[in-house]
Amino acid sequence: MKVLVVGGGGREHALCWKIAQSPLVETLYCAPGNPGIAELAECVHIGADEIDALCDFAKAEAVDLTVVGPEVPLTMGIVDTFQAAGLDIFGPNQAAAQIEGSKGFSKDLMARYNIPTAAYRSFTEHAAAVAYIKEQGAPIVVKADGLAAGKGVIVAMNEAQALAAVDDIMLDKVFGSAGASVVIEEFMDGEEASFFAFTDGRNILPLASSQDHKRVYDNDEGPNTGGMGAYSPAPVVTAELHDVIVETIVKPTIAGMAADGCPYSGILYVGLMIKNGRPRVVEFNARFGDPEAQPLLMRMKSDIVPVLLACARGELQQNSIEWHDKAAVCVVMASGGYPSPFAKGLAISGLDAAAQIDDLMVFHAGTVFKDGQVVNNGGRVLGVTGLGTTVKVAIDKAYAGVAAINWPEVHYRKDIGARALNRS
Repeated sequence: MKVLVVGGGGREHALCWKIAQSPLVETLYCAPGNPGIAELAECVHIGADEIDALCDFAKAEAVDLTVVGPEVPLTMGIVDTFQAAGLDIFGPNQAAAQIEGSKGFSKDLMARYNIPTAAYRSFTEHAAAVAYIKEQGAPIVVKADGLAAGKGVIVAMNEAQALAAVDDIMLDKVFGSAGASVVIEEFMDGEEASFFAFTDGRNILPLASSQDHKRVYDNDEGPNTGGMGAYSPAPVVTAELHDVIVETIVKPTIAGMAADGCPYSGILYVGLMIKNGRPRVVEFNARFGDPEAQPLLMRMKSDIVPVLLACARGELQQNSIEWHDKAAVCVVMASGGYPSPFAKGLAISGLDAAAQIDDLMVFHAGTVFKDGQVVNNGGRVLGVTGLGTTVKVAIDKAYAGVAAINWPEVHYRKDIGARALNRS
C-alpha cells in the first residue's frame, strides 16, 4: 500500500512512526512533514491546507489511503474533496468536522441528545455576553466558537477575567474569525482525561485512556496551550468508567451525528472532566489529540493501518485493540515564551544522544532544517515520549530524554504524569 499522512506536527510524526511499522505499507508519504518524519517517510512540500494540490498528488501517486492529522484541513473539507475523487481517506467530512470547528455546534448536539456536559449559552453580541457573565458570576468558562489551536478557552476564576476574555475574543479579535461568537459555560471542576474512539459512522472501537496537561506551567498554572504533555493509561479512567463513557457519551454522539444527517467517521476525541466517578464532556475534537497521540501510539500493539482503512471505507468490524502492558509518558519541550511570541531558528542539540536511549522516541512537532541543523520553528517543538513498566518508570525515561536535549530558552513542565503517581 501507499499511504499519505497530512500534517507536520508531533501527532503526525507519531502516526507516521506507527503506520511505517505496518507490513501492509510499502511507501509512506507525509505532507508537509518535518525533520523527524523525514527519517520515516518521503516528505512532500505541500501544505496541510492545500487541499486540491494534496488530492492531485494522491491521484498522481495512486495513494491507497490518506490519513489527516490536523483539524484545519478537516474543517475545510479535505475528506469531501478526496471522496469525490474516489480516494480512501481517514477523517470526518466537513459537515461532521463541525463537532470541533464550532463549539456552539457541539454543545447544541449534546443538548439534543442528552450527552452530559456543562450548562452553556452562545452569543454573537458582545453586550449580551457581558450581561450573561454579570448575571452568572464566576468562576465561568469563555470559549471562542471556532478553531483557535487549543488556546481559545479561558477559564475565568473571577468576573473581571471573564469580561476581559469576552473583550479579547469579540472586540479585539485575538482569535480572528474564530471569535465571531462565543460560548460561555458553567465552570466544571474535577480531573481531566482524554478518551478516543475509532468509528466508521456506525461501529465504535475505543482506544486506551490518556491524560493531557493543558496549562503552560507546573501545577496547572498559566494560560492554556495546545498541550504540554500527556500520559497513558490514565488511572482516573477505571474499567467501569470506560464503559460509562462509551455508553453515555461516545455511542449517543455517533448515533446523534448520524441522525442529524452528518455521520461521523474517523477518530473522535472526547475531552472529559471527571468528578465523583461522573464524566462530562469538556470538548470534542475531530482528530487525534496532540500530544495524546504520542503515548497512545507508543503503547498500541495492533497494526493501525487496517483500522484506519476500515474506518475510511465504512467497514469497521474490529472490536478490540491490543495494547502493550507498559505505560507511556510524553513531555513537550516548547520554545521559551510559548504560548506568547517566541524566538525561532534556534539550533537544537542532543537529539542524537536522546536517540540512543532505549524505549524513548523524540517526536518532532515544531522543527525545520536550517543550514544543516535542526532548529525550532514552532511553539511546541518536541514530544519526548518514554515507555516504562509503570508510569513512574515512563516519567523517568521521558525526562532522561529531555535532559539530553537543549536549545536557548527551552521550556517544559517538570510535573507531567504527577496526577497518575498520586493515584498509584
